[in-house]
Amino acid sequence: MRPFTLVTWLAVTLLANVARAQTAERPTPEPSAPDAVAPEPNPFRLGGYIEANYQWNFNRPSNDITNFRGFDNRHNTFTLSNIALDAQWDHADLIGRVTLQVGHTPSTYYMAEPSGPGASGANATGAELWKYVQQAYAGYRFRLDRELQVAAGVFLSPIGPESMAVRDNWNWSRSNLFFGLPFYHTGARATYSLTDAWSLTISAYNGWNSVVDNNREKSISAQALYTRAEIVVSILYFGGVERGRGAPEGRGIRHQLDAHVTWNVTPRLSLLAHGNTGVEPTRFGLSHWQAGAVYGRLQVFTPLFVVVRADAFFEHAAANVAGSASSIFWPVSWVSSGTFTVDYRPHERASFRIEYRHDQAAGDMYFGRRVAGDGVEQPYVPHRKSQDSLSLGATTWF
Repeated sequence: MRPFTLVTWLAVTLLANVARAQTAERPTPEPSAPDAVAPEPNPFRLGGYIEANYQWNFNRPSNDITNFRGFDNRHNTFTLSNIALDAQWDHADLIGRVTLQVGHTPSTYYMAEPSGPGASGANATGAELWKYVQQAYAGYRFRLDRELQVAAGVFLSPIGPESMAVRDNWNWSRSNLFFGLPFYHTGARATYSLTDAWSLTISAYNGWNSVVDNNREKSISAQALYTRAEIVVSILYFGGVERGRGAPEGRGIRHQLDAHVTWNVTPRLSLLAHGNTGVEPTRFGLSHWQAGAVYGRLQVFTPLFVVVRADAFFEHAAANVAGSASSIFWPVSWVSSGTFTVDYRPHERASFRIEYRHDQAAGDMYFGRRVAGDGVEQPYVPHRKSQDSLSLGATTWF
C-alpha cells in the first residue's frame, strides 16, 4: 500500500471510531410522552369522627354534673361524646353536605331548639326530632366573574373560630363564647369570592339555634373573611328578633358583632384572638354583652402541641321600674375560664389530649359535693362560684 493511501485510510478509520464513540455516549432521545392529565378530585366524599373522653371534677358534685361546660359535662365517667358521619358532594357545580351525629353532644347542641305542638294533620317539632342532624344543606355554584355559591339548609354557626368537631379546635373543651353563642342556623346563604383572599357571605336565617322558628321575624348576617396561610381574619354582623312570641321583653332586634384573628407567627407558634359584643333593646331598657378569648398554640415537636386559652363573658340584663329582662346567656353577670391543653397527634387523623380547666363566675353556677334537689321534681341547686376539672380525650377521623 502506498504511504499516502495508508495514512488516508488510518485517518478515516480513526475519525469513524471517534464518531461512533460520541454517538454511543449521547443518550437516545425517548419519544415525547403526552402531557400528563391530573386526575379530577372525587366529587363524592365520605368522612366521620368519634370523640370520647373521661373527666374528673375536683368539686366532686354528687349529681356528677360539670355545669355550663357545653359537651364535656359529666364528672368521673367515660363518655362517648359524639359519633358523626359526614357526606359531601361537589359535582357539576352541585354542592351539598350532610353530617349526622349521635351521642352525648347532640342533646346539648339542641338544648335551645324551640318546641312546637302538632295537630291532627301535622307533626310536633322539637329537639328530639332534629338532634341527630348536625348540618345539612344543598346548593349550587354559579360561574360569574368569580365564584358564587348559594345554599340552603341547616348550617354550623359562622360566629367565632371554634367548631363542632374537636379535631378542628386547639382545646378539647369549648370556650364560654362557643357555649353561650349559637351553635347552628337554618336558612339560606350566598358566598361570593371577592378576591383570592377575600370572600363575602350574606345569609338569612330563622335565628339562633332554631331549625323551626319561634317567631315570625327572620335574622340576617353578613361576614367578610380574609384567608391566607399565615393569617385568617373574620368580621361578622348578625341581627334579628330572637325572643319568642309573647316574650315580655318585646320585639327588639338583637344586634351582634363578632371578630376573630388567627395569626401563624412561625411554623410552630400560632396566636388567636376572638371578640364578640351585642345589644338588645327591650321594654325594660338595653340589654348588652361583651366577650373575648385569647389563645396561644406551640408545637413543641412534630406530634406534640401545648395550648393555653383565657376567656371572659360579661352580660347586662336590662331592668327598670317596670321589671327585668331575662338573661340571654348566663344566670350571673359574668363568667370566665382558663384552660391548658396538651395535644398529642401521633397520626394525621388522630388526637389525644389532656386538659386542665378552671371556671369562675360572679355567682353560684356550679355544683360541688352534696347538691340539693333531685333534678326531676326539684331542680338541682348550684352552690359554687368555681370549678376545676381534668379531662382526657381521644378523637380519630377519616
